Amino acid sequence: MSINIETRYASSPAETRTWDTAQTRQALHISNIFEENVINLVYTHYDRYIAGGVKPVKPVKLETADQLKSTYFLERREMGIINIGGAGTITVDGEVFEIGFKEALYIGQGKKDVVFASNDAANPAKYYINSAPAHHSFPTRRVTKADAEVVTLGALETSNHRTINKLLVNSVLPTCQLQMGMTELQPGSVWNTMPAHTHDRRMEVYLYFEVPEKQSVCHFWGQPQETRHIWMQNEEAVISPPWSIHSGAGTSNYTFIWGMAGENLDYGDMDVCATTDLR
Repeated sequence: MSINIETRYASSPAETRTWDTAQTRQALHISNIFEENVINLVYTHYDRYIAGGVKPVKPVKLETADQLKSTYFLERREMGIINIGGAGTITVDGEVFEIGFKEALYIGQGKKDVVFASNDAANPAKYYINSAPAHHSFPTRRVTKADAEVVTLGALETSNHRTINKLLVNSVLPTCQLQMGMTELQPGSVWNTMPAHTHDRRMEVYLYFEVPEKQSVCHFWGQPQETRHIWMQNEEAVISPPWSIHSGAGTSNYTFIWGMAGENLDYGDMDVCATTDLR
C-alpha cells in the first residue's frame, strides 16, 4: 500500500482543559507528512476532513482506505493540493496537470485515478493534500498564484505584514465546501491571523513551512478565554477545531497553508476576538 491514514477524533472544550502537552500533540499535531513514495494522511472527525501529503520520488497512485468505505478515494470527496516542493505533475483520469512550486490543483468529486509524480527525483515535489466530503462534482482545475485572489494585511509595526493568497476558494473556482490558501509573512513579521477569531461553521488545518532552520512557530489554539499553544516545526500541520482560535507567532517569518471545510463558504464568516480579550 502507498497510503497510510490515521484517524483522529473530535474533542470538546471541556475535555481539552485536562490535556497535557503529549495529549494535545497526539490529538491535533500532524508530523511526518512528506515521506518518499507514501501518501500519509490524517482523517479527523472534525467535518470528516483529511490532511496530509506525499513526496513522490517515483509516481504514486492515490488509493482508497478502509476509513472511507468507498471503491475509490474521491467517490464521495473533493480534494485540494498545493505543491511546496519541486515541480511535478498530477494526472487525473488521464489528464496531466503541471504543478509548480506554490501552485494548487482542485480535483472534483468522482475522479477515479489520481497519480502524483515529480519532474526531477533529486528535487521531488511535495504535495500537501486536503480533502473533504462532497455532494457535487466540479471541474478539476490548476490554480497558480497569478490566478489567486490576493490580499495584503497588517504592517511591520504590528509584526504581521502578510500576503494572503486565496487559491481554492469560491471567489476563484467552485467547490463544495473545501477551501485552501497560503499566507506569506514578510521579513520582520511573525504574527498570523491577528486579531484571532473562531468560526463554528467550519474547522481548519494549518501547515507551517518555509520555517528557517533552527526556528519554530508557536501555534495558539483553544477558546478565546482559555488559550493553549503547540510548538510547530517546519512542514508540520495542526488541526483547529471549529470552536478554537487558530493563530501563531514564529521566531522568524514563515509561510503557512490554511485549509478548511464546513457549512459556510463565506471566507469572511469569523467571530473575531479582540487581542486584549484573549486569555
